[in-house]
Amino acid sequence: MNKVVVGLSGGVDSSVAAATLHHQGYEVVGLTLWLMKGKGQCCSEGMVDAAFICEQLGIPHHIVDSREVFQANIVDYLVAGYEAGITPLPCSQCNKTVKFAPMVLYAREQLGIDRIATGHYARITYDSAGVSEAGRNSAPRYQLRRAVDLSKDQSYFLYDLSQEMLAASVFPLGEQTKAETRRIAGEFQLKTADKPESQDLCLIEKHGSMQAFLDKYIPQQKGDIVDQQGKVLGQHTGIHHYTIGQRKGLGIAAAQPLYVVGLDAAQNRVIVGDRTSTDQSECAVQRVNWVSIPEPTSPIRAEVQVRYRSEAVPVTVIPKTGDRVKLVFDEPQFCITPGQAAVWYDGDILLGGGIIER
Repeated sequence: MNKVVVGLSGGVDSSVAAATLHHQGYEVVGLTLWLMKGKGQCCSEGMVDAAFICEQLGIPHHIVDSREVFQANIVDYLVAGYEAGITPLPCSQCNKTVKFAPMVLYAREQLGIDRIATGHYARITYDSAGVSEAGRNSAPRYQLRRAVDLSKDQSYFLYDLSQEMLAASVFPLGEQTKAETRRIAGEFQLKTADKPESQDLCLIEKHGSMQAFLDKYIPQQKGDIVDQQGKVLGQHTGIHHYTIGQRKGLGIAAAQPLYVVGLDAAQNRVIVGDRTSTDQSECAVQRVNWVSIPEPTSPIRAEVQVRYRSEAVPVTVIPKTGDRVKLVFDEPQFCITPGQAAVWYDGDILLGGGIIER
């Protein structure tokens, strides 16, 4: 019998992933990572619902205390980033270092199982012929693709997964819509069938807001809000309260709308400008992971998302030395934000991604 370890957060998506595989005849083992105390999925409250789902399905349930790993890789990572004046994206970092890699290791070493599954909306295919749909020659390779339900697609957050992680992973929900997931949960009479969906980052759900979370770790330090010529327009209570592209909550009066266009950690300044100063025609990306194709040796054409909910736009991806690329957009893009992920696609195939450097 096929065996699979399913990551259970206590939400409806992971519950349906487990129930679907169990119904298909897999020998399913539930695994919950305890990331922090509090409400919401991935917290102590989520563990209770995950345990109940395992009891409903009649499958074993394992809990791994991952709070120290989460603290080091996500909390400390976020705090350091905001202190440096960038806006880190925790989800892709969490998927690779806190969830997938530890889950694969635990499944293999503790349970003797080679496959894991999650409730992510994404798809994995295997290019055995060595030629991708993008028409590029390559060795046989696992490919990460967008979900069928584009409104729920989470491939953007999975760009940093390695070939080994993709080979070990199953995404049972990738071919269905969120509405179908809810319907299946009802048919299986799962406890989580009507559970509200998480709308925010887990840290926001616990602390109420990102600002409240950061204020626990970063002392408020007043400084100047300045225009691009250095003229002081107002005061701020800490650069970690601001992000590139922010318009609301600046607390300054101006003849035209102003946006945050820069965060100067060295001088503790928030830099603002009008709408015409926010667009950028290119950006540098570091810590690049090539997912569905090998690293190219010359520029390629693709469509890129520079934030999760942004539209994919045409771009030229120019490989640089090391794990860096330069992105040159066909049309200037609004407020490119250092610390966020840039992820590029060919159709529904995720080619690669990395962290925006500048």
